[in-house]
Amino acid sequence: MYQAAKNFLEANLPARPRIAVILGSGLGAFAEELTGSVSIPYSDIPDWPRSTAIGHAGRLVAGKINGVDVVVLAGRVHLYEGYTAQQVTFGIRVLGLLGIQSLVVTNAAGGIGSHLGRGGVVLITDHINLQGANPLIGANDEAFGARFPDMTEAYSKAYRATAHKVAQDLGYKLQEGVYAALTGPSYETPAEIRYLKAIGADLVGMSTVPEVIVANHMGIKVLGISVVTNLAAGISKEKLSHKEVLETGEQVRGMLVKFLKAVLPKLGAA
Repeated sequence: MYQAAKNFLEANLPARPRIAVILGSGLGAFAEELTGSVSIPYSDIPDWPRSTAIGHAGRLVAGKINGVDVVVLAGRVHLYEGYTAQQVTFGIRVLGLLGIQSLVVTNAAGGIGSHLGRGGVVLITDHINLQGANPLIGANDEAFGARFPDMTEAYSKAYRATAHKVAQDLGYKLQEGVYAALTGPSYETPAEIRYLKAIGADLVGMSTVPEVIVANHMGIKVLGISVVTNLAAGISKEKLSHKEVLETGEQVRGMLVKFLKAVLPKLGAA
């Protein structure tokens, strides 16, 4: 089911990148930074799921960042759009077949931890899967990976160390936290946020975990980045809205773009 998309991209991409980036809600500006880029709507790629959520452009962009070949997924699909976990991770499977070795996943997240404020950029250290779904359910393809992949280091320690060093050199300070994934699309209740905090979550969102599971299954190293676009229900005094998510994404645009441009070339050596 992945071969037609792989063949299409092999015929249309300018190079064979080893680094991929997924851009979350309101964070699509980075795709504009690639030089010599080719932009392909998801609708043109065979079998590729279409993004329907606001803030997700729904296109694949390939080009260079500081001389390094990179492929960017400007927008993702989610379980709440009605897709299965296998459809949500279709793009990761295809990129893995194309030879991607490093994956940077970004998302917009609600802040739970008291050390996290709106607009903060947080490195994900681990995750809690509360989506009731796993993209590995079903027959296992040994060509992709083992039946029971280890998830002890789902988010690369080496990549996080590199990210901290790059951020320090740029004058930024990155926080760290555990990301909890729920299905959405409704935001969490205050009681649910209290529960998430009690089980060790610092961040909450509706994405990322399926892609990270599949990346680990295929031996792709992952750097996870959350942008705290709002404080979670019961912590914030305001009612939650997607408009706030998009506004905060716009506010951190410059910092995130600068950081990604600096860190991506260094991941291959980490």
